[in-house]
Amino acid sequence: MKPLPEIRITVFSDYICPFCYVGHHRLMRLKDQYDLKINWCFLEIHPENSAEGEPVTDLDYSSEFWDELMRNLRRVADEEEIPLAEHTFTTNSRDALLLAEASKQLGHEIFYRLHEKLFTAFFVDRTNIGNRDTLREIAKSCGIDDKTINAAWTEPKYQQRLLENFNHARQYKIKSVPSFIFGERTLTGVVDEAIMRDAATDLVKTKTD
Repeated sequence: MKPLPEIRITVFSDYICPFCYVGHHRLMRLKDQYDLKINWCFLEIHPENSAEGEPVTDLDYSSEFWDELMRNLRRVADEEEIPLAEHTFTTNSRDALLLAEASKQLGHEIFYRLHEKLFTAFFVDRTNIGNRDTLREIAKSCGIDDKTINAAWTEPKYQQRLLENFNHARQYKIKSVPSFIFGERTLTGVVDEAIMRDAATDLVKTKTD
């Protein structure tokens, strides 16, 4: 069987961003045509949020803007059969992002197991992923040991990685998430799967020219 063409993509994302959740699902569908090598760069979009969680009405958005945003999100989720609970609360994502960064050292399989569960916990199960006890439980269910979990929240190198991600985003002039970098092409926001596939096709052509 002929191997799938490999493409390398950089994605800027946060686990509390609903459109990052949708974008993740759309991007993963490209695995039917491509061997995806994804550099997940996590950005904390709401550092002001409390880890205890708070209503989305506390965010600095007008009610009209938020309602329209949620209608669009629900429409997309329904059309593509992406599971999604009502999005009524938010939280601080920093500890979840640090945990994801630390899990990368344990290999592709464990990282993606955690990656999927963090999105599902927040957007399907309505679980507060700002809570460390909750995060520890999720991490252990993915096969992540206590040493790695504790290191994620105490070792400066993981804080440094988030800073590096922030600086990396500035280099690409990224101002919002999700953002997907396909070679020289940057896709931002609610990107259709068809557009992602076009970008992937162009990236493969660029590599073979």
